[in-house]
Amino acid sequence: MNLKAGALNEKCVPKLELGNKVKRGERIIMEILKTNHQKKLSIIDLGRQPYNPVWDFQRELQRKRIDQKIPDTLIFVEHNPVYTIGKNGSDLHVIASSSFLQTHGIEVVQVDRGGDVTYHGPGQLVGYPIFDLHQHKQSVSWYMRSLEEAFIQVLSHFEIKGQRSEGYTGVWVKDEKIVALGVRISRWVSMHGFAFNVSTNLSHFGGIIPCGIFHQGVTSLEKILGHPVDMDEVKRLVIQSFQKVFNFTEIETETGTFATASRWGDLILK
Repeated sequence: MNLKAGALNEKCVPKLELGNKVKRGERIIMEILKTNHQKKLSIIDLGRQPYNPVWDFQRELQRKRIDQKIPDTLIFVEHNPVYTIGKNGSDLHVIASSSFLQTHGIEVVQVDRGGDVTYHGPGQLVGYPIFDLHQHKQSVSWYMRSLEEAFIQVLSHFEIKGQRSEGYTGVWVKDEKIVALGVRISRWVSMHGFAFNVSTNLSHFGGIIPCGIFHQGVTSLEKILGHPVDMDEVKRLVIQSFQKVFNFTEIETETGTFATASRWGDLILK
C-alpha cells in the first residue's frame, strides 16, 4: 500500500476505543500493584479478656483501618465465658437456664456480627481480623472461604481433615464444628471473625443451639487428638496460615493488654 506522507487514509486506521482500553489498563495496573504491594499484618495478643471491652477495641481499630491509620491487624484473645447472639440469631437458641448461666459465670451479649448464637470461653482461640478488603478482594464470600481455608490448613498440620459444610460457614471435622465464623464488614473493612475450639470446655455449648444448627455437634482439637494442645503453637500455626492464604509479606507481633496495644486503639483496659 503506497500512501503519501500526511495523506493517511482514514479507512486504513483502526478506530481505538480509548475509553474502554484506558479502563482495562487501569484495572490491570491496579491488579499488578496489589500483587506487588508489601502487605503487613500486625498481631495483637490480648491473652484472656472479657468480651465487651474487646468488642469496643475492635470497633476502634476498624475505624482506624478505614482511615488507613493502621495496617491489617489480627487480634488474638481468649474470652471469659460468654454466649454471643448475632444479628441473624434468636434468643430462643440460648436454652440455658438462669441458674446454669450463673453457676458457670456465662454472660449473654447481643452483638453486631452476622450469624446466630455461639460460645466463647477459655481454651478457645478467638481471632478478630481487622482487614481492609480493598487490599485483598472486595468479596464477602471470598473472605469467608479464605478464613475457612486458613483453618483447613492449620488442621492439616495435625493430620486432621477439616472441611466445609454446604450451606453453612465455618470448618467441620466430619459432622462436628471446630471453627465458627461470624463477621461484620463496613466500607470493606472487617471486624469480628473466628472461634477455634482448641481445648474449650465443650459442655458449655450445651446451653445453646450453636449457630442455630440442631442436627450437628461441636468438637475441639484436644478432643480429636486425645491430648492437651499448646495454645502458643496453635497461634503460630494460625499466623503462618493467614500469612499464606492472605499473602502477607511482613508480620509484626505485640503481646499484652490494651495498654501495650495503645498505639493502635488508644484504649487501656480498666
